[in-house]
Amino acid sequence: MTATLNPEVAPAFSAPAEQSVVLSWAWHAHAVVAAAAMVVVGLLWDISWHMSIGRDTFWTPAHLLIQGGGLLAGVSSGLLALHTTFRGTEAEKASAVSFWGFRAPLGAWVCVLGCGAMLTSAPFDDWWHNAYGLDVRIVSPPHILLGLGMMGIVLGALLRTLALQNATEGEPRRRAALLFAASSGLFLTILAVLLMEDAYRGIMHNGIFYRTLSRPLPILMVAVAVAGRSRWPATTAAVIYMAVMAGTSWVLMLFPATPKLGPIYQDITHYVPLDFPLLLVAPALALDLTWRRVRDRPWWLASLALGTAFLVALVAAQWPFADFLYRYGKNWFFHIDNFVYWRPKETEYRAYIFRPPLPGQPPQATLMAWALLYAILASAIGRVWGRWMTRVQR
Repeated sequence: MTATLNPEVAPAFSAPAEQSVVLSWAWHAHAVVAAAAMVVVGLLWDISWHMSIGRDTFWTPAHLLIQGGGLLAGVSSGLLALHTTFRGTEAEKASAVSFWGFRAPLGAWVCVLGCGAMLTSAPFDDWWHNAYGLDVRIVSPPHILLGLGMMGIVLGALLRTLALQNATEGEPRRRAALLFAASSGLFLTILAVLLMEDAYRGIMHNGIFYRTLSRPLPILMVAVAVAGRSRWPATTAAVIYMAVMAGTSWVLMLFPATPKLGPIYQDITHYVPLDFPLLLVAPALALDLTWRRVRDRPWWLASLALGTAFLVALVAAQWPFADFLYRYGKNWFFHIDNFVYWRPKETEYRAYIFRPPLPGQPPQATLMAWALLYAILASAIGRVWGRWMTRVQR
């Protein structure tokens, strides 16, 4: 085992025949990770498109990139299932999961289901906009179906790379561990996008922000820390998340865009980017370090330590960074001075101040206490999920 591998995770047993089967399917793991990247980048592009240009036809480049990623994952998974079922060796069939008489790896089946949901959402979303107009919020019924499909693609990529990581040794495992961290980072990106309406910059000094993030994020990040075979699995996933979010925004801002739907209050000349990504590297690093020290401790003590590490590191990093953004963020790098075209100019000043507590809102200490409780419970769930993921080899 190389020095870059995580010594805290015991290597999974895999017979030579089983390892050769898994390696013969490695092309599919690379294909679905590429498909997941297409889906996530397409999602960020599509949101920026709506913030900059407005509603357009289904045949926008962003939509095509999203659906292209879904098709790549679904078709490649379907072909793998057909090959394994009708032309696969006994070892290949034994290393696959049966579904309706067909055999394929578990991640492939998840990708097939995700692709089906995405393809179904496309005409549904087109009908929805024709019937009801623009979305008031991101979360609408067709977007929920599309989101579930996209999460299916990314989850399928995570499971495929996980099986490849767990069933190999040496250099193949090292490469598979990096693929697993990359797919985990893409999954983290989708979760962050789903949370952005309830965890935006204006409430980064509010306990509601930290309570919101403490519910879902530790589940995934702790699971990655537990199951990853690289030395810094959760940290690598967080770096991937930040690179994808920030990199997509920086590239999009290079291209011109003008609104095509009223009312228009902002002089848009280029794509409006999403907010600068959260500093999830800090809690991810804290989780990686904490897991090394509590992996053999009782589950309740490990969950307590992991949840506390997550919240403390998140507050320590994000709270002062919010101040930094308001002081120094009016530039291309942090781009806090880019506004959606439908935002009236007289309300711009609100973009540079923290939202005051709402009437009847619980005290800050109470919100932080709830955030800590949620982080501990989510860490317990993530620990169980991560332990299960260490046993996935198909």
